[in-house]
Amino acid sequence: MSNLDRQATLSVCGGRGFVVAEPVRELLSPRRVPLGESTEVRRLLPNLGRRMVGAWAFVDHYGPDDIADEPGMQVPPHPHMGLQTVSWLHDGEVLHRDSTGSLATIRPRELGLMTSGRAISHSEESPRPHARFLHGAQLWVALPDAHRHVEPDFEHYTDLPVVTAPGLTATVVLGSLDGAASPGTTYSPIVGADLALTRGTEANLPLDPDFEYAVLAMSGEAHVDGVPLMPGSMLYLGCGRTELPLRAESDAGLMLLGGEPFEEEIIMWWNFIGRSQQEIEDARRGWMEGARFGEVKGYDGAPLPAPTLPLTPLKARGRVR
Repeated sequence: MSNLDRQATLSVCGGRGFVVAEPVRELLSPRRVPLGESTEVRRLLPNLGRRMVGAWAFVDHYGPDDIADEPGMQVPPHPHMGLQTVSWLHDGEVLHRDSTGSLATIRPRELGLMTSGRAISHSEESPRPHARFLHGAQLWVALPDAHRHVEPDFEHYTDLPVVTAPGLTATVVLGSLDGAASPGTTYSPIVGADLALTRGTEANLPLDPDFEYAVLAMSGEAHVDGVPLMPGSMLYLGCGRTELPLRAESDAGLMLLGGEPFEEEIIMWWNFIGRSQQEIEDARRGWMEGARFGEVKGYDGAPLPAPTLPLTPLKARGRVR
C-alpha cells in the first residue's frame, strides 16, 4: 500500500510522552485521499491529533466500492522502508507483486503481510477480471530500531485463528487475542483483529491493560464502549482496559488495533519510516536512481516517482501534534 499524495507531508510519531495511560473515548475522523486511478481511501492514521496506536502508524479504510466497470485498485511499483504493510479485505481481491519475487492474490480475510525491512518495492492491483466490490483496510506497522534493517519478506496466510463468542467472531490478524495467535511475524507487542458481529450482539472483548487500543469501523453500526461508530471512523481508547464492551445495532465489521505504546520517535515521510532526515534523503535518492529497492516484475506500467522533499528540516518528535 502506498501513500500516493504528491504533496507528501512529514509525520512525526512515536515516543511515550503523549500516550494516554487510562481509558478514553477519542473519536477520530478520516481524511479523504485519492489512491490510484479509481479508489478513494479514508485515512485514519496519521490523524490531525493522533499519530500512532502501539506500533500501528498508518490506517486507510476504503470501500465498499462498485468497481464492476472500473479498473479498481491500481497502485504502481513504489518503495517502502522501516515498516510492515498489512493488507486486509472484506470484499474483492488484490494482486500483490514485490521485489523479492512474491506474487499473491489476497482475498477476503486473508493476511498479506509485507516486511520492508531495509528496503522493498511492490505494486498492488485489482486482478482482471475482478469481483464487483472492493472493500478493505491497508495498515502499516512501524519496525523498532533493532529490527528495521531486516531482510525484506512477504507472508500470505489464508487460514487464521479465530476467537468466538455468541454473535461474535474475532479473526486474529496479527499478534494474539484471548489465547489465539496469528502466524504473522511481529517485531513488537501488538494485536490486530477483525471483529464480525451479528445484529443484537452484546459482548465483552478481553484486552491487555498494558496496550493502547483503537477500533476501526468497517461496516454496519456498532457501539464500542457506548460510543456509536459508523463505517470509516475510528475510536481511540487509550490504555488501562481489561475488556471492551461491544454492541451491534446491525451486522457489523470492526478492526481492533492495539499494542504496547511505541517507545521510539520516528519520521514518516511518503512511504518511508526512518529516524533522521539523512535516512529519508538517502532512501528517496535510492528509489529515484533505481537502486536499493529492487525491481517489481510483471506490472504493466511505470514505477511511481517520489514527491519532492519539504523545505523544512525533517525531525522526529512526539506521537501527536
